[in-house]
Amino acid sequence: MKITEEWILLQAPNASAVQNGRKLSQKGSFSELHKTEDDTVYWADCAGSGKNPYHTSIDFTNEETPTCRCSCPSRQFPCKHAVGLMFELLAQKPFTVAPIPEDLAKKREKQAERAEKKQEQAAKPKKPNTAAQTKKIKKQLEGLDLAEQMVNDLLTNGLGTLAGVSEKVYEKLAKDLGSYYLTGIQTEFSRLAAEVKYIQQYSKDNQVDYSDSIRILIRIHAMIQKSRAYLENKLETKAYGLEDTVLFEALGGIWKLEDLESIGACKENVELVQLAFEVVYDDARKECIDKGYWLELGTGDIHQTNNYRPVKALKHVKQEDSCFDVLEIPKLYYYPGGYNRRVRWDGCKNREVDQSVCQTIRQKAQPDLQTAVKLVKNEIKNTLTQKQVAMLIPFSEIYEIEKALVLEDAKGDTILLQDTMWDNANKLRWLPNADWLKNQVMFGLLRYDYADERIYIQPYSIITENKIIRLQY
Repeated sequence: MKITEEWILLQAPNASAVQNGRKLSQKGSFSELHKTEDDTVYWADCAGSGKNPYHTSIDFTNEETPTCRCSCPSRQFPCKHAVGLMFELLAQKPFTVAPIPEDLAKKREKQAERAEKKQEQAAKPKKPNTAAQTKKIKKQLEGLDLAEQMVNDLLTNGLGTLAGVSEKVYEKLAKDLGSYYLTGIQTEFSRLAAEVKYIQQYSKDNQVDYSDSIRILIRIHAMIQKSRAYLENKLETKAYGLEDTVLFEALGGIWKLEDLESIGACKENVELVQLAFEVVYDDARKECIDKGYWLELGTGDIHQTNNYRPVKALKHVKQEDSCFDVLEIPKLYYYPGGYNRRVRWDGCKNREVDQSVCQTIRQKAQPDLQTAVKLVKNEIKNTLTQKQVAMLIPFSEIYEIEKALVLEDAKGDTILLQDTMWDNANKLRWLPNADWLKNQVMFGLLRYDYADERIYIQPYSIITENKIIRLQY
C-alpha cells in the first residue's frame, strides 16, 4: 500500500485530526512500531496525556477501506493517533516484523465474520412488507392532498397574499409534511417560507418580485402531481420494489448502497478525478453541503458528490475536502437523476494526476458551446432536476468586453462568465500565465438566469495540457 499525504487527507475526519496527527508523528510520540510479515497490519504505541500509551493500528487487509483501531476514548474515526500512525508510514519509519497481538487478531476475526454475514444477507432477496408499504403510501397521499390544497388556496387568492401570510404558516406546513413522509415537498415549502419572509421585508415599496415564488410553486405542483401518479400506481399494481426514480428521495426514501446495486445503478472499476469542490449552505434544509464535481475518465460523464452536514451536528459529521488525485474505485454507485448524477463509493485507491490524465480530461469536453447549450436547455426543462449543469467547455480565448468576461469557442460562439456567490470569474483576471486563457478547457456550471433570460457559465477550473487550475479550494 503506497501512502501519500493526499491519501491521509482522504482518510482523516477533518483538518484538525490531520494537524494533530502530524504533530504526534513529528514530535516522536510513537514507539514499538511493528507490522505483520505480509505488510497488511501496522501497529504501535502512542504517548497520550495519561500514564499508559494508546494502542493504535491500521489494517490493510482491504486496501480500499483500511480499518483503523485505537484504545483512546475519541469519538472521531479515525482518531488523531491513527492519523499520526499514517504519517509514521508516510515518513517511512522502521516497522519491525512481529506476531500480531492476540486482541488485535480477535478483532480481525470478528470483522471478517461480520463482513461475511453482511454479504450473505445482501445476497438474500428482500421481501417488502406489503401491509406497511400500503399504510405508508396512503399516508403520503393524504399529505399530498394537504400540500395541494395549500397551493390551490394560494393561487386562488393570488400571489399578492404572500406578503400578508405569516412565514410561520408555511414553516408549520413544512413541518407537518414531515409526518407524511414527503421530504422533498417539505423542503420546497421551507424554501417558500424563506421567500415569504423576504417578501414581507421588501413589500413596502410596491415592487415585489414574485418570480422566485412562482418557480417554487411550479416545482411543488409538479412534485405533487408526479408523486401522486407514482404512488397510486404502486397501490394499484402492488409493486413495492425499488425503482430508478428521483421521486424515491422526494418521498422520504434513503438510498443504501445495496439498494442502488439491486436496481443496477452501479459500475465496477471506475476512475474519477475531481474537477472542483465547494461548500454551500442550504437554508431550507439547514445543512452545509460539501459538493464535489468529478469526471469519470472512461465515459466522460460528470458526476457530483454531496456530503450533507446538518448545522445541529456539524462537529459530528466528517467534512469532505478537495481531492487532487485520481481515485481508482472498485465499485461506483449512481443515484437516480439527470445529467450530473450523484455518486457514492465505499473505498478506493489513489494515484497522481499526470499529463496523460489532463489530456484525457480535455478530450472529454463538449465539442463546442452550441452543443453544450442545447444539452443545458434539454436538462432544465424537467421541473424536478437542477437548473444548472456542470460541463467541460473548450475555448479559444477568454477576454473582456465592457468589464464583462467572455468565453469564445473555436467556432466564434460566445458566452458570458458570471458568478453567483464566488469571485471565480474575477480571479481569471489575475492568473499569472496569459496562456491559460487561450486554447484551453474550462470546467464550470452552465445555468439559466431567469432575470436576464440567458445562459451563463460560472467558472470553476481551467484544464491545461498538464494541470488542473482551480479557481477555489
